[in-house]
Parts: sequence; C-alpha cells; structure tokens
Amino acid sequence: MLQLTVQREQVSTLVETAEFLAFMLGGEEYGVDIQKVQELRGYEAVTRIANSPEYIKGVVNLRGVIVPIIDMRIKFNIGTPTYDQFTVVIVLNIGKRVIGMVVDSVSDVIALNVDQIKPAPPMGGLVETNYLTGIATLDERMVILLEIERLILSSELGLIEAAAAA
Repeated sequence: MLQLTVQREQVSTLVETAEFLAFMLGGEEYGVDIQKVQELRGYEAVTRIANSPEYIKGVVNLRGVIVPIIDMRIKFNIGTPTYDQFTVVIVLNIGKRVIGMVVDSVSDVIALNVDQIKPAPPMGGLVETNYLTGIATLDERMVILLEIERLILSSELGLIEAAAAA
C-alpha cells in the first residue's frame, strides 16, 4: 500500500512540473514548451518568399522538409535583428507542421512547478497577451512563457505554405 502511495505522489509531481526551453530576445528571456522543440540549429541563409510579411525570413530545406523561418525579433517588433554566432533557429514541431523560430540565443532548459507560473497580467487590450502561457519566476529570473500555437497563427502558416508551393 505504501508503494502505491509513493507512485501516486510521483505521478502528481510529474503533472505539476513542465519543462521549457529558455531563449533570449532583445534582452528579455522567453520560454517555449520543450515538447514542441524538435531541434536547435545555427542561423543559415534562407530562400526568401515574395510578398511574405517581413518577419517571415523565408524557407529552408531541412532533410527534405521545407521549413518556414520566422524571426521573432521582427514579429515582436524588438528592434533590428542581428545575426551572429549566438543566433539560433529553434525548430518546432507544432501539430503536423515544422517551423523555425529565429531567436538571439538559447540559454537552458528550465523545469517549472505550477506554482512558479503566474498568469499574464491583463493589459487592457493595449497589448495582446492571448499567446502567453504565463510568466515564470525562477530565483532572480523572470521568463515569459509563450503558447506557440496561438502565436503562430494558422492563417500565417497557410500564407507561408501557399507561397512556398507557388
């Protein structure tokens, strides 16, 4: 009976903990659910797609899969992006789609308990926050957690796919 109790406690601990890949954008730290991350790559040249929004840098061929590359600095309007040895493309697997997300750098994987994640504060409609999972506090760090599916709208993905097929 004691063994069953321990197993239940372990299962409830697993459910209450989530891991996020932490990355930097313009001096702020963000996080994305590690289960959505397929791989990390250095930034490389992309094939630009005509008439696409500025934040869609283009597409790359990743082992036979055409992957759209989105620059998050441009999407979030965080100044002019620079590409250097620290620039990383986080390759995400969202549903059945693979997408590359350009960030300034990747720091680490953080494990967060439910009590470390606070809801995003309401901004009164001035700032869209529906793509935020919440804000995590970890010692002196504050990490903005992204709900990547909401951030990368399916209409944007449709636009990319249609342009890539043309």
